Amino acid sequence: MENTNTAAKREVISRKEFYKKFKKKSNAAEIWSRFLKNRTAVVGLIIFGIIVLLAIFAPLLVSYEEQAIKLDVYNRLQGPGNGHLFGTDEVGRDIFARIIYGARISLSVGISSVAVALLVGGILGSISGFYGGKIDDVIMRVMDVFLCLPDVLLALAIIATFGVSQINLVISIGLSFSPKFARIVRSAILTVRGSEYIEAARSIGAKDGHIILRYALVNCMGPIIVQVTLYVASAILTISGLSFLGLGIQAPTPEWGNMLASGRAFMRDEAYLVIAPGLAIFFTILSLNLLGDGLRDALDPRLKQ
Repeated sequence: MENTNTAAKREVISRKEFYKKFKKKSNAAEIWSRFLKNRTAVVGLIIFGIIVLLAIFAPLLVSYEEQAIKLDVYNRLQGPGNGHLFGTDEVGRDIFARIIYGARISLSVGISSVAVALLVGGILGSISGFYGGKIDDVIMRVMDVFLCLPDVLLALAIIATFGVSQINLVISIGLSFSPKFARIVRSAILTVRGSEYIEAARSIGAKDGHIILRYALVNCMGPIIVQVTLYVASAILTISGLSFLGLGIQAPTPEWGNMLASGRAFMRDEAYLVIAPGLAIFFTILSLNLLGDGLRDALDPRLKQ
């Protein structure tokens, strides 16, 4: 009797091991597995993760009022060390504190502006790609007009019209990126518009909006996700450029672009004033680009085995 029970248990265990070994991985698990095989993408994820964590836990590391914006002329232009990891700026503010609080501004404005671009461009691109015909022609020709203008120039025009503020900065960058997202979403919709599941949804009387959201966009999110990561990097670079020109985030609010602008007058003797924010921009853009490239490879269905 015991031998029979033991044999039955072994059979159950062997079956479990068999199914565990040959069980098909979920789509998300396959994507994650391919992503982890890309070492440069993992490095990008780690760097970006560190930047995000520093931004989130900035209040636990340094004081915003006392170290990031408070003037202390007696400790101005102190080099790295002496209680200041990256030194102090021309009015005695701690550069490390301003860097990590500047990360909060850059990341929040960058992600928000791309969200605006994805919302506006996604709606226009979805309508254009799904319906085609004259609607497609009208929307795409309007988008082509805006694509002829450089992103920074279009953002400058919007800011000059509505004034300088963080909300206007988000809207201006978001609207300047919208035509690109419209073309990306349109191209993705065109690849799935004639699929059988789209025709099946139409045959049962599903509304067009439901088909676009539930079936079309869901099945072409791969390229859209990749472009989101890449355009967040572009948005952060645009924010820094506008702040450097004095049309973005205004002092004393810490932001990497205005830190570069205020430190350039002292860069000959105190180069750390521009090196620190410059490296912050460099590593953020680098990490997002590495992350985007890794996601593109991981989400590519042609790489599935």
